[in-house]
Amino acid sequence: MAEQLTVLVVDDEPKIIELVASYLEKSGYKSLCAQTGKEALALFHQQPIALILLDLMLPDYSGEELCRKIRSRSSTPIIMMTAKVDEESVIHGLSIGADDYVTKPFSPRQLMARVQATLRRSGAEAKKQPLVYGNLTVDTENRRVSCNGAVINLTVNEYKLLFLLMSRPAKIFTRDEIIELIKGDDYDGFDRSIDTHIKNLRQKLGDDPKAPRYIMTIYGMGYRFVSNSLINNPLG
Repeated sequence: MAEQLTVLVVDDEPKIIELVASYLEKSGYKSLCAQTGKEALALFHQQPIALILLDLMLPDYSGEELCRKIRSRSSTPIIMMTAKVDEESVIHGLSIGADDYVTKPFSPRQLMARVQATLRRSGAEAKKQPLVYGNLTVDTENRRVSCNGAVINLTVNEYKLLFLLMSRPAKIFTRDEIIELIKGDDYDGFDRSIDTHIKNLRQKLGDDPKAPRYIMTIYGMGYRFVSNSLINNPLG
């Protein structure tokens, strides 16, 4: 449902951000706004994002670089917004993972139509499905975790960590990757802090690291979820 979906607007021009955010909210979407690539990545990792509207000319990352970073770990739809109108730029943007390409200046109404069409194609307009594995359920709509029907109280980082592992159950995540994905690029803490989060998460889930039901340690590499066949898996 549109009113439950969040669109991330990434542009270094405040007037464009204000205009697009206004139209998004009138169309029933929630909007988050970022003026740099770092801000965008931090917001993207903090909460579920249904679609990204991405300007190519940012003060830190290029839009293309940010698109690659996001696409390497997520299938979240991306619509590029740019003044680059030449055919090569359009083709390049689509080739690195953009779902659509809008040139500036654009009609806000046409942009909203493209947002709706892209979300329909992605299936994001449907109600978010929980992640389910055995007796463990992650309610992604309400950010709630339960095991055997009992709600488990997790910290923000523990929830992000469990969601990350369950979203890509076949992937082995290194500590550095986990830090970047759940804490952001600006985090300068010690990577072994991830081990503490894993330990606390296992205790709350009743997961024995010697005979894991949920989280596996891959020695010398990192961590992954035990199954690649969750009932609902948004990233495949």
